[in-house]
Amino acid sequence: MEKIRVQKLLADAGYCSRRKAESLIDAGKVKCNGHPVRLGDKALPTDIITVGDERVFIPKKKEFRYIMLNKPRGYVTTLSDEQGRRCVTDLLDGVDTRVYPIGRLDRNSEGLLLFTNDGAFANGIMHPSREVSKTYRVTVRPPVSEEQLAQMSTGLTLDDGFKTAPANIVTQVTEPTRVVLLVTIHEGKKREVRRMCDAVGLEVARLRRVSIGPVKLGMLKPGEWRDLTAEELRALRNAIGKG
Repeated sequence: MEKIRVQKLLADAGYCSRRKAESLIDAGKVKCNGHPVRLGDKALPTDIITVGDERVFIPKKKEFRYIMLNKPRGYVTTLSDEQGRRCVTDLLDGVDTRVYPIGRLDRNSEGLLLFTNDGAFANGIMHPSREVSKTYRVTVRPPVSEEQLAQMSTGLTLDDGFKTAPANIVTQVTEPTRVVLLVTIHEGKKREVRRMCDAVGLEVARLRRVSIGPVKLGMLKPGEWRDLTAEELRALRNAIGKG
């Protein structure tokens, strides 16, 4: 049996994402057969892997799960919250597999959120080099100028100095009290779309993610979830080059 990097074993077990596993290893919280694990260490699925005092059971045959959720406002994208806030996993009623979110939506944002216990698949979607598109329906307060839209489209510098890549901006609705934009980006920086709007002086009233790559939110109601179809999964795998 071939040994596998410990962070991959944790991710494949659905315990956390590979990036989070690497952070746990760096923090000295992961052990293999009682010995501290360092980044790059490998183990067998039959070895005893622990995080803190909790043993992580590595299944011999991995059963992957791929889920979409329509996240409502008011939920945080995490598995648990020290402040007692509602977590997106609270909405996965009936899901008996331990899955974790791919990326995140902030508490006041809503819309499409994917979950899986397939670490390689999650990394493929989140990795910047894959350039998997994410489209948001953003309601802002008018007026909205062509200059503001041009700045967002061509890329701008955020408050932390990060320079955004060009985005595709389409004005969908223009009314006296609101303007609705469809904003498509290929990055995944924290609160990026909100920060882009802030940078050009636009007030966001509502932000909803409507698609990730070729997968669309569709008619799924807020708070509801479903498994991805075989066609959706195939399309996402093609988008990340793993078709």
